[in-house]
Amino acid sequence: MSHTTRGYLLAFAGVVIFGMTLPFTRIAVAELPPVFVGLGRALVAAVIAAIMLSVTHSPRPVRRDLLKLLLAGFGIVIGFPLFSAIAMQSAPASHGGVVLGILPLATAAAAIAFAGENPSLKFWAWAVAGSVAVVAFAVLNAGGSEFYGADLWLLGSIIAAAVGYAISGDLTKRLGGWQVISWCLLVMVPIIIVPVALTLPEVNWQASTSAWLAFAYVAVFSQFLGFFFWNNGMALAGVAKAGQVQLLQIFVTLAGSWALLGETVSAITLGFALVVAFCVWMGRKA
Repeated sequence: MSHTTRGYLLAFAGVVIFGMTLPFTRIAVAELPPVFVGLGRALVAAVIAAIMLSVTHSPRPVRRDLLKLLLAGFGIVIGFPLFSAIAMQSAPASHGGVVLGILPLATAAAAIAFAGENPSLKFWAWAVAGSVAVVAFAVLNAGGSEFYGADLWLLGSIIAAAVGYAISGDLTKRLGGWQVISWCLLVMVPIIIVPVALTLPEVNWQASTSAWLAFAYVAVFSQFLGFFFWNNGMALAGVAKAGQVQLLQIFVTLAGSWALLGETVSAITLGFALVVAFCVWMGRKA
């Protein structure tokens, strides 16, 4: 099996895990504060990361890697989790899944700036087409100011994740996949611990079991274990190539929204998902 094929398979495993993030986040924020869900999950994951790094006696990153770990951490430990949690307060998870359909294209764009990759002009033509489709979907489904606000938060989460993914994929070549997310989590702890502590009085500790299980999923799987597969997939196949596997994430999210939340996946939602997936697929071929 070639490195590229292995990379695609590992990236797909990560996409399956990440694809359930929005449905579980929506379940959690229905009863728990979004800041607690978005940032508190990182503290839980950081504890697990610290234990694993200690048990395996993993070497510390060198000084030249610290800035990149900070940038990646702002993207995948703070930006995406927090922004998406806020968005899920008002937008259906299925809606968010389609808007996040341009994340593969955004990841490829970030790969130019942070991983030294250079997709073709044809790729960018399909990138623009996919972006237009997502914007059209967001406008058509905007039922008021709450939806517009949610879409802005989702856009912020896309930018944050794309930058974090590109830097993580590049760092994984030297540090290893799970080590990168572990160090990203640990360097972010001093930054996120205060806002999480401030939200503790607002936490409903008697929240339902489903809310706490959803929080556990986004903390253990979305924030930590998923990156074991995802980072290694990017390192093997390349950030832009592996990033295109995320086109399948739309459908994982839609399935999770239907199964976990009972959300009706309308024909127009599925149609736009297919259009975005087609654009990303053609972008991958380009």
